[in-house]
Formats: sequence, structure tokens, C-alpha cells
Amino acid sequence: MRTFDLTPLFRSSVGFDRLSRLMDSAARVDEAQLAYPPYNIEQASEDSYRITMAVAGFTEAELTITAQENQLLVSGKPAKDEQPKTYLHRGIAGRAFERRFELADHIRVVGADLANGLLHIDLKREVPEAMKPRTIAIATVAKSQPKVIDSQAA
Repeated sequence: MRTFDLTPLFRSSVGFDRLSRLMDSAARVDEAQLAYPPYNIEQASEDSYRITMAVAGFTEAELTITAQENQLLVSGKPAKDEQPKTYLHRGIAGRAFERRFELADHIRVVGADLANGLLHIDLKREVPEAMKPRTIAIATVAKSQPKVIDSQAA
């Protein structure tokens, strides 16, 4: 069963339509497309993440990283060779690719670097100050003390 009925959820909630689209797109994933290029997603700390993609043979000019709303798109298009080569064995894939990542709310791309055939994309969760939990001080009302008119010892 690859379909989910989220109708009961939508009866009592607002703004979860993105969840429905995310689940629909996950159900339509092409398994063959997921194989190239291989990647890792790691959590560096509580609020930072790193995506590492194996992009051997690509240069910075041949790679494009685009962040838009809650989606990260990484694509690579190798440059055309001027002289055709004759391979006895070709095991390094140098084909064009496009990889999409759905990002949670408040996740932004901090930076990217390419080293030793690995593309590292750093992400950070930055929750706006207005959405962070805050402590509310509880004010106490001071009880009024009875007014002493005359304080003579009995």
C-alpha cells in the first residue's frame, strides 16, 4: 500500500498541505534515479546538518546549488569533451544529474565546498526569535498591609 489518506488530519489542522505533497512526491520516487550520485546526510550538531555528495570528475563550474523556499536542488552537468576518448573500461559515471532535497522550515544553506571529489553542503536551522519558547514571568499582587493607627503596648 503506497497511498496514505490524510483526510482525518486535515479536519482538525491548518497548514499541513505541504505534508501531503511531500508524501505524494516520496511515493513517486524513481529508485534508479536515487543511485547517482551517492550522498550522505549527517547531523553535525543539534541545529546543523551536512549533505556530502560524491561528485568525482565535476568542477565547481559544472555544479549548481539552488535553494528555494523549502527545497534544495543540486545539479551537475559535465562539460563537453573536445576530443572523443576511447575507453577500455569506463567505470566513473560522468553523466548529468539533478538531486532534490526537501528542507524543513527554518533550515537554510550556510555554505558549500568541493574537495577531493566530495561536495559538502552545510545547513543550519535558524528558528526566528518570535518562534522560540520564552518564559513568562508571573507577577504577584502584593497584599495590602493593615494600616497601624496607634501602636501602644497593652
